[in-house]
This record gives sequence, structure tokens and C-alpha cells, in this order.
Amino acid sequence: MKNRIYELKDFYILWSTQGLSQLGSAMTNFALTLWLFQETGSALQTALLAICSYVPYIIMSIFAGALSDKWNKKKTMLVCDTFAALCTISVFILLKTGLLRTWHLYVLNAVNGLMNTVQSPASNVANTLITPKKYYQKTSALRSFSGSLITILHPMLATSLYALGGMDVVIVVDLITFFVAFSALLLFVNIPPVKASAREEDETLIESVKAGLKCLNQNRMVLMLILFLAGVNLVASTFDAALPAFILPRKNGGEAILGIVTSFAGIAMLAGSLIVSVLPPPKDRIRLIVITMLFSLTTDNFLMPLARTPIAWCIAQILGYLPIPLMSANLDVIIRTTIPTEMQGRVYSCRNTLQFFTIPIGYFFGGWMIDMVFEPFIESLPKESILVTVFGSGKGSGAGMMIFILGILGMMICLVFGGILKKYKYKE
Repeated sequence: MKNRIYELKDFYILWSTQGLSQLGSAMTNFALTLWLFQETGSALQTALLAICSYVPYIIMSIFAGALSDKWNKKKTMLVCDTFAALCTISVFILLKTGLLRTWHLYVLNAVNGLMNTVQSPASNVANTLITPKKYYQKTSALRSFSGSLITILHPMLATSLYALGGMDVVIVVDLITFFVAFSALLLFVNIPPVKASAREEDETLIESVKAGLKCLNQNRMVLMLILFLAGVNLVASTFDAALPAFILPRKNGGEAILGIVTSFAGIAMLAGSLIVSVLPPPKDRIRLIVITMLFSLTTDNFLMPLARTPIAWCIAQILGYLPIPLMSANLDVIIRTTIPTEMQGRVYSCRNTLQFFTIPIGYFFGGWMIDMVFEPFIESLPKESILVTVFGSGKGSGAGMMIFILGILGMMICLVFGGILKKYKYKE
């Protein structure tokens, strides 16, 4: 035990403090979502917050990995964290002066997304560099654990602080967590450099991007897994856009219930992370990834819109999110052990572009379809209609209908890619 703590000292410091900072950022994002929905009442305008964050992240990711492979990982993370903190400070100033507008949030979220574009591959490679290979699965589980804990805590903490002192208090707490993480990374974490070859040092940006794409193309197993998860992300992001529109308008819903339901997703992921940390390596990591996603996308999307009580919504979240850490940890192990360390920054960035480009599409599609199609459609139906009987009436019922359709789409994606991925075999 003492030997493991010593070997993972840098990882533990980085993991815990960065997790704390991510909690602060998630609280601010959640509070801003509540603020914007209250201001506009529009699912699409609220979803645009996430869209503005993801679009620059996806567009620039393919180039950012090439840069992060050349740059010092620690300095890159420090600079990106600083820009993110400046965006939060800008929100605070605009809010205090009464000048905060919806478009300000869109612009600042886009800047945050751009910074995360560079920080994400640098952080992924940094975790590889400070973690001995024998601990990959355990540390992947710990990262899933912290992500789950953040998902549990941020809605409840954000809602409580928002009710207590408004956005001001939420933002101040966010900035405190940033300062803790920034100081820990600057002073206490040692990230060893990756020695690039002379050829890699002389590579232009375009050549580096091509090298990352070539490496990914040569590892077709990893590429097909990424494309599969792009489909999963399309369904998941559309669901995320629909969930506030499904819960907030209902008589037994509202802000507090949305926070509780979101927290139960985190509780499920926390439990899943703990399960992953004690499980032995599976015999077939690829098959496990497909099965967990099939279970996740069908249970949550089918049960959520058919249920009428917050308790049932929480159960749907538990069933939907419990398998996600199993998928995440196994995918992480496959990528880390398949892709050479000196190429991981470029490959992770290509992965980010290919795997996550469907997320802003899903958010936009979800928000637009709810506002323009599903809610007006349900509202136009007579009360005795079978769809009204199944999904209910009033605002939020159209979002429920769309969530159910997403379950069918998710099932089809898993079955199609499950058949494609059967031919690939992964060896440790």
C-alpha cells in the first residue's frame, strides 16, 4: 500500500485538485443553465450554452493535440486553467454590473471550449506519464469516480448556493477551487517530459495532424470504437438537452428535482466506478463496451419518459449511468495500451474531434426538436390520444416523447456497431 501511494503520489495530487476545480466549474455551468432557462424559457437557447462550448473544442481538437505533443504538458494545463478562470471572472463582473446577456455566455463558453481543446489532450497524456502501466485500470476507475462525484454534488451544491446567495456565491466558490488546483499543479506535481524524435521536432502542424490521423487509421479497432461512441454521444447529448425541458416545467418537477435527478446519475456512476476499481480485467473489453452502452441507452431513455414520479426518474438515471464507468475505463485502457505514448496527444485530439463532433449536433437537434416539433405536436393532440396517455399532457410531455424515440435510436446504434466490432480482437 505504501509503495503504491508513493508511485502514484503525483497522480493523487493532480487527480484530487483538478477534480475539485472541475466541481467548481460544473457548479457554475449548472447555475448558469438555471439562470438562462429562467430568463428565456427556451430549450434551444439553453442548449446553445453547451453547443458554444463544444463547437470550438471539436473544430480545433485535431490541431490542439499536435500542439500539446510539442508543448510542455504542465505549462499548457496552467495556461488553459488561467484562461478558464478569467472567463468566470468576466461572468462575475458582467453580473455585478447588470450587463450580463445571453450572448456573453455563448462567447465565454466558446473561449472555455477552445482552452479545453488544448488542455484535454495535455491532461490525458500527463496522466499517462505519471501513472505506471500496472495502475492504468485503477487510475481510470479513480478518474471515473471523481467525475461521478462531481455529477452527484454539483447540482445540489449549485442549487443550494444559488438559492443562498445567487450566482455571486457560486462563482466565488468556483474561483477558490481554481486557485487550489492551480497552486497544487504549479508547486507539487512533477510531470516528466516526453522526448520527441528529431523528425517529430521538425514536423509542421499539418504534418503532426496527419501523423495522428495516420496512427488512428492504422488502429482500426480504436477508430471503430470512437465512431461507435460518436453515435452514443449523439443520443446522450440530445437526451441532455431534453432533460431540463422534461423536468423543469412539470408540477412535480422544478429546479430542485432536476438537481436531484442529475445527482442520481452521478451516484450511479460513482457506484460503477467503485465496481470497476475492484473488478479483474474482462476477457473481452470490446464486447463489454458495446453491452454496457446498449443497457445504458435503452433503460434510461425508455423508463424516464414513461414514469410520472421523481423517484422513478432517479431509478432511470441509476440504470442508465451505472454502466458508463465500465465503458470508460475499458476504452481508456485500450487506447493507452494500443497507442504509443509519444503519439497519444495527437490521437486523443483526433479522438476528441471524431467522438465528440456529434455532441453539439445532439444539443441543437434536441433543443430545436423540442421547441419546434415535439411540444407543439403533443399540445395539438386531443386528450384521449394514445400518445397523450403514454407521455402525458402539458409542457414537458413533448420532451418525454423525444427521449423515448432516442432509446430506439440508441438501441439501433449499439446493435449495428456491435456487429461491426465483432471482428476485432484486443490483446493486453
